[in-house]
Amino acid sequence: MLRTLSRVSAVGLALLAPVTAFAQDPGLQAPVAVAEAAAAVPNPGNNAWMMTATVLVMLMILPGLALFYGGLTRSKNMLSTMTQIGATASLAMLVWVMWGYSTAFGPEGNAFFSWGNLFLAQTDASSTAATFTDEVISEFVFISFQMTFAAITAALILGATAERMKFSAVMLFVPLWLTIVYFPIAHMVWAGGGLLFEDGALDFAGGTVVHINAGVSGLVLAYLLGKRRGYPAEPMPPHSLTLTMVGTGLLWVGWFGFNAGSALEADASAGLAMINTFVATAAGALTWMVIEKLAGHKGSALGFCSGVIAGLVAVTPAAGNSGPFGAILLGIVSSAVCYVFVAKIKAKLGYDDSLDAFGIHGIGGIVGAIGTAVVYQPFLAGPGDGSTALGAQLWVQIYSVLVTIAWAGIGTLVVGLVVKMLLGLRVSEEAEVDGLDISEHGERAYN
Repeated sequence: MLRTLSRVSAVGLALLAPVTAFAQDPGLQAPVAVAEAAAAVPNPGNNAWMMTATVLVMLMILPGLALFYGGLTRSKNMLSTMTQIGATASLAMLVWVMWGYSTAFGPEGNAFFSWGNLFLAQTDASSTAATFTDEVISEFVFISFQMTFAAITAALILGATAERMKFSAVMLFVPLWLTIVYFPIAHMVWAGGGLLFEDGALDFAGGTVVHINAGVSGLVLAYLLGKRRGYPAEPMPPHSLTLTMVGTGLLWVGWFGFNAGSALEADASAGLAMINTFVATAAGALTWMVIEKLAGHKGSALGFCSGVIAGLVAVTPAAGNSGPFGAILLGIVSSAVCYVFVAKIKAKLGYDDSLDAFGIHGIGGIVGAIGTAVVYQPFLAGPGDGSTALGAQLWVQIYSVLVTIAWAGIGTLVVGLVVKMLLGLRVSEEAEVDGLDISEHGERAYN
């Protein structure tokens, strides 16, 4: 997404725009050019688009992700899943404005994190954030847009831990994880001076920052928590694929804000990200259903929904870094690889990633991040000019994936062990049998 960070925050920055004024010198009677300093003014159209994109990403969280994940659980855990997502997003937003934005995009920093704008003390209504051109947008809008990314990334992890993690543990895990894992990775990838940004890593809207980060973190937590009681011997089908389908639709719609909004302007780059978000997703959805059919099953609604998410995840880092044909290829490859991980490899490795956060977000993010190096190239009608050779860009992408996996994996392990020591991660066996709706929140989704 934000492959720049001069953009980080042009707090109080005045862009000098020469303005010619003519003054008559009574002696010379000649015009004299006078340069006046003009403060940068956000383009109202771009500001309006970014505010819309921000709300669209919020739609992805509530109700999109909440319904998508909630429908995939058993009915006794429906409300707890939705409540964890809503509470996680809310807590992430507060942390973001207190120290998160400063840690990811502060005015001072090094290769791993930044500082200097705690509680947004350096930001006011006149502050601007740079875009990819000479335009600026309101910094409060940029802060809000990035805030929704932090919120949904933390919420995505909960797909791997569904139906067995304490609510109190989630609430302690979230601020610690954001601080140790998410904010530094966001800085490394999207901020000027960041480790991976300076290496030239391509991540238009969050393949590494959001999806690999959340997927790997979810896998680590799933191992720390252990398997759900009865898994895998006891059938645990989704209780409402209808709600999951509704959530899928809301996620796809919201993803246009996620991807096209990452252009930071209502321009041609946003248009490219928009069409790529259409076609990669469509390709992913149909590919998953075709594979189901080839495997001897019926093309399913669950398969359609899974393919939609696999396509969306893969195109995220490539949204503005690919042509439409390349986006279709990414959707197809991601859906196929994610299917293999969800249907085959997960069972062989024996981990309980409840709702396949790692199998789709983690794996799809890896496919998309590495594949971006290929679809960026002009021979696939990508926007790249060919100045960076495919092999060189491929290595940069692989390196960024490896760094993200290592940082997310080690950081999540540390945070998970701290939370386990202080509060315990998992509900009691009795609470798990009764369902987290009743045991954690004292209510039921259906009466």
